[in-house]
Amino acid sequence: MKKCFLVLLITVITNLAFATEGMWLPLLLKQLNEKEMQAMGMKIGAEDIYSINRGSLKDAIVQFGSGCTGEIISGQGLLLTNHHCGAGQIQSHSSLAHNYLQDGFWAMSHEEELPNPGLTATFIVRMEDVTKQVLDNVSPDMHYKERQAWVTKNIDKLREATAREPYQDVLIRPFFEGNQYYLFITETYRDVRLVGAPPISIGKFGVDTDNWVWPRHAADFSIFRIYAGPDNKPADYSPDNIPFVPQYFLPVSMDGISEGDFTMVFGFPGRTEEYLPSFAIDQRVNVINPIRIGIRDRSLDILNEEMRRDPQVRIQYVTKQNRIANSWKKWIGESQGIKATDGVGRKKEFEREFQKRVESRPEWKEKYGALLSRFEKLYAELEPYASGREYIAEIAFRNIELFSLANSLHGVVKQYETNGAEALKPRMPRIQAYLDGFYKDYRPDIDQRVFAALMEVYFAELNPAYQSQFAITQFVDAQKDPAELARIVYTKTKLVDPTAMSKAIDAGPEAFIKLLAEDYAYTLMRRIAEISEAQVQETYDRIQDEIGLLQEQYMAAQMEVFPEKRFYPDANSTMRVTYGKVAGYQARDAVNYSPQTYLEGVMEKYVPGDYEFDVPEKLRELYRKKDYGPYGVNGKMPVCFIGTNHTTGGNSGSPAIDAYGNLIGLNFDRVWEGTMSDINYDASICRNIMVDIRYILFIIDKYAGAGHLVQEMKLVHPKG
Repeated sequence: MKKCFLVLLITVITNLAFATEGMWLPLLLKQLNEKEMQAMGMKIGAEDIYSINRGSLKDAIVQFGSGCTGEIISGQGLLLTNHHCGAGQIQSHSSLAHNYLQDGFWAMSHEEELPNPGLTATFIVRMEDVTKQVLDNVSPDMHYKERQAWVTKNIDKLREATAREPYQDVLIRPFFEGNQYYLFITETYRDVRLVGAPPISIGKFGVDTDNWVWPRHAADFSIFRIYAGPDNKPADYSPDNIPFVPQYFLPVSMDGISEGDFTMVFGFPGRTEEYLPSFAIDQRVNVINPIRIGIRDRSLDILNEEMRRDPQVRIQYVTKQNRIANSWKKWIGESQGIKATDGVGRKKEFEREFQKRVESRPEWKEKYGALLSRFEKLYAELEPYASGREYIAEIAFRNIELFSLANSLHGVVKQYETNGAEALKPRMPRIQAYLDGFYKDYRPDIDQRVFAALMEVYFAELNPAYQSQFAITQFVDAQKDPAELARIVYTKTKLVDPTAMSKAIDAGPEAFIKLLAEDYAYTLMRRIAEISEAQVQETYDRIQDEIGLLQEQYMAAQMEVFPEKRFYPDANSTMRVTYGKVAGYQARDAVNYSPQTYLEGVMEKYVPGDYEFDVPEKLRELYRKKDYGPYGVNGKMPVCFIGTNHTTGGNSGSPAIDAYGNLIGLNFDRVWEGTMSDINYDASICRNIMVDIRYILFIIDKYAGAGHLVQEMKLVHPKG
């Protein structure tokens, strides 16, 4: 399998199909992509994008926190990312007295920049192919668990043997479903401070209505700064730290974009599944997504109502609501996109051709002939467990905060049961800190409403075989009234009482564990989780293990059977480059979208006092006067644009880079019609959405009066 894979990798190097699709490893651009990128208009070379011998674009790109991308835009460590990526930090510094979410925040000096404990920025120093070392002693006929044991052993050995500096780390990740492995040397900076953010009415303009939608008019950006020790190396927060001096930072283009311009997005995309069989996609669209969407419909109805009613709730719940709503709307668009483009039908057509080719050669028929029929059988077997798992996960672990808290604290109980009270004592201050963070933005009255709405779904829609008998008994005792059950649970539990929890922590591990063991809500959560673990999760995991091994074989088979196709690895939160062009698209019959929006569109959507579409007076004044400074063009202020770059979650905050290697925008979303791109990319409607860098500069300089930040940047005119 390994030899076959390497031969196939060489074969696909010369294949130039699927332009604009794919998330490519920077290390391999010279072999795989450079000629195509330059044919599409790129003026720089692969060495300018990724180099270990000199500063290159990759040295300006960071993984921001644990799930976004950021880029360095000055020689003093200034970092640009999305507003929604920095929202947690902006929120943590906000109060009714200093509401940085509502009013924005701008540090006018380094001394005013705000520290963010736990926030990190991670650079990639270098990467290398380690497939041979990781797959040593691994054979195709091994059982999945035996294979994983060898892989884990080899990775641990390789990580230990890899030379690196004391402040660096080693990351090893699988690609092509485990057929290939790459090693990454990383440097993580731990002192990242908030520098600036527009008010949420600008940074999240359109909030829910416009989420995943084009045309778009949000200035979705925030600014941070990386600080380092005196040696410019990673260091914990200290007032004595100094602004980080990067090896490379992105120049900023003032020339704007035109339709057809080359674009490149550089970042850390989270996860895609482009090579799934049709059975998996059909199950996702017709079984799993409807469950997820229906449950979050109920949760979001409550949160949105409460946030509109109370400004304090809006501050407390903006990040939570965004997290829930973002996936909810994405799943809706994904399902609609798959159906609109006949994604399942196209997969089946591909599979028919695959099977035809496989059966044309005896050696392929022996190895791969039964792959698709085995997939069909396994996904049919998986379906009831997958649906049950999704119901329980959405209800018990993702949307009811009380249950989420109880589930987190269950980890403390397990440590106590395994290691005893003495081992738990050092953790007690951290548990208290975790609880303080939870209660800061928690409203039991709101959560109680969500609990009632979702437990109604639990008893009405979840297969009774997967329902907890304990939960059923409590429901019957509450006259089968979800609201009454919610009232009883939230009245009896101590988990919603910060004082009671703190007293138990102060009393020591035994008292804290006793409180949890006797708590009504904790017990209810555990009974629900236990039936899930016994009746759903165990079988689900077994089937998924079989599917995982089959998917690995199917990936190798596709690459062998279709040598004329060019394959790229699925996203897995490692550094990737995707490239395309600025382009509009036809959304549906008679609806054609152009690729650029302007400030006029903001004013057209303006609704005074509305939490989604209000516009600050100063921005309206700048618009009336057409006071755009050097950032406008022909009396208009560009706001956002779209391109054909293949992006996903994790690309939030990624730089949009022009043909010359300059920053032209900030990636923050995809169009709704194309959210299916995670599992079924279609170049006709898949578009990524970017804030125009000129709008960002305009907001920083003309709106916020923070021109000193623009002065830090290197502004260029590559088009002459």
